[in-house]
Amino acid sequence: MPDGTAMTPARSDVVAPTRAIGTRAGRSARSRRERTLLGLVLAMAVAAALVARSGYFTAGSTLGYWLGVAGGVAMLLLFLYPVRKHWRSAARWGRARWWFALHMVLGIAGPLLIVLHSTLRFGSLNATVAFASMTLVAVSGIVGRYLYSRIHHGLYGQRATLAEVRAEAGLDSAEVHSKLAFAPGVEQRLERFARRAEEIGRGGLKRPWRFFLLGFAVWAERRACSSELAQSLRKRAVAEGWSEAALARRVRSRTAIVAAYLRAAQRLAQFTVFERLFSWWHVLHVPLVYMLVLSAIAHVIAVHMY
Repeated sequence: MPDGTAMTPARSDVVAPTRAIGTRAGRSARSRRERTLLGLVLAMAVAAALVARSGYFTAGSTLGYWLGVAGGVAMLLLFLYPVRKHWRSAARWGRARWWFALHMVLGIAGPLLIVLHSTLRFGSLNATVAFASMTLVAVSGIVGRYLYSRIHHGLYGQRATLAEVRAEAGLDSAEVHSKLAFAPGVEQRLERFARRAEEIGRGGLKRPWRFFLLGFAVWAERRACSSELAQSLRKRAVAEGWSEAALARRVRSRTAIVAAYLRAAQRLAQFTVFERLFSWWHVLHVPLVYMLVLSAIAHVIAVHMY
């Protein structure tokens, strides 16, 4: 009859995936915060649109006019962040992360104030062009923030490198492989998936359907590996006399390792693509900003001249 130690998973069984799970939990928490923030922004945009269309004021009324001024000032203040970032003498103006946070707040507040100011009624071509330019820049900013967070260490951290992401992922970790040595079929599946994910990452968006279906592939592979793991562990449980509780703990810990490994492989593939998309975003975002500035200046001149 096995002793009590055999019936309880070794401490390493539970602790082994801790680092990978902790890293994944941190990313999951950031993803939840990002989804919450996006939901709040969408809710505020809807609320601003409803108030704008309520008829309480017009763009030419005193309230409407000063809402426009406030929105315009907020949009102008957005340029403080690139000045702080690229002008060497401005490096002493406080920490860059706080300027970035202010940049994001102004990037949300400015367009919302302009939506209120416009009352979503456009009586001239220059007003329509200015509003369309602002909308494009705002949407571009949200996309840029998403891409930024995918290739940096957190929202305010340094830019990551592919080597750092790979080391954090732990795809080459001997510890992971040692914990799955009893199921060589699962190990082979994971290695094949990691190679396939890396190939998809290198291919970028040449075959976009492969990139966008990568999340589904992770889900399918996780189910297949979890099923195979459970079968292998049940055989060992019978041979070594584990209790049901001990078996369940081992299944959970090994499944967690598999899930962390697959998500890491996915993130590694996505990093390469997101890095490329972020460079393309820079090329697109700057002309949009110039278009917004010119159209806003034309709108302000037209309003005060006529």
